[in-house]
Amino acid sequence: MLDVIAKMAEQKIIEAMENGEFDDLPGKGKPLDFSDLRDVPPELRLEYKILKNAGILPAEMDVKKEIAALETLLALCRNPDEKVSLRQKIADRTVYYNMLLEKRRSKT
Repeated sequence: MLDVIAKMAEQKIIEAMENGEFDDLPGKGKPLDFSDLRDVPPELRLEYKILKNAGILPAEMDVKKEIAALETLLALCRNPDEKVSLRQKIADRTVYYNMLLEKRRSKT
């Protein structure tokens, strides 16, 4: 069933390309910027970039944003007890992030 859907999607993309529907896209002819995806495995970067441009972020990227916010809080934190708590939250979210990435890798 997935192969049929993938082939249909590919055919739609080919038709859109032939009709020039991708000719006026922003950034056409420029290299893709993967700098904001440096923590995403190389084999998944194009997929993430396409989703990001469509305004859809995978769950992994939301978790990555949470981790970055927690790291910022940790850098600004002065309370030793709160630092321990923030480090634990970062560790937990990092484990979850890695699990999500591994799950996505196993699907591709």
